[in-house]
Amino acid sequence: MHKGRLEAFSDGVIAIIITIMVLELKVPAGHDLHALLETGPRFCAYILSFIMAGIYWNNHHHMLQAADHVSGGVLWANLHLLFWLSLLPFGTEWLGETHSAPLPTAFYGVLLLLAAIAYYILQLTIIRRQGASSRLRAAVGRDFKGKLSPICYAAAIPLAFVSPIISDAIYVFVALIWLVPDRRIESKLQ
Repeated sequence: MHKGRLEAFSDGVIAIIITIMVLELKVPAGHDLHALLETGPRFCAYILSFIMAGIYWNNHHHMLQAADHVSGGVLWANLHLLFWLSLLPFGTEWLGETHSAPLPTAFYGVLLLLAAIAYYILQLTIIRRQGASSRLRAAVGRDFKGKLSPICYAAAIPLAFVSPIISDAIYVFVALIWLVPDRRIESKLQ
């Protein structure tokens, strides 16, 4: 099966996720700076989630560039990833609405952890589909960032009940390490 439809579908779902998140942002109730500042926690949660969705979109695009064809297993693994990403608007709204209260902060970490695991499963499924000479396998190598991210999320989840600010800082840290596009795949495709 050709990968074009999978790419187009995934692009559309991620675009809808981002659209839902921005539509959840509420206009300030007042007309002064104080009213604007009250939207700060929601806006910060939106920025983090927008960056996370963008990171997944960017890396998903690069990963599929290394794939020649997709199978039914790849389609299901991709849907698994999109399922967890589709919950980002809910997690973002809860995180922002509660000003990073412990449970919503931990829940947000669970969503990020499950999305990271789903991405890894998709990556493995594509590599298995391509076989021993997989371009994707050669491109990801030891995948340090891919292994570090779920470890950070797993640490941040229980830490949310100690200090949500530390968990939020961990989520931002992971976003920052992924913010620079992954050049490994691009270099292998050229």
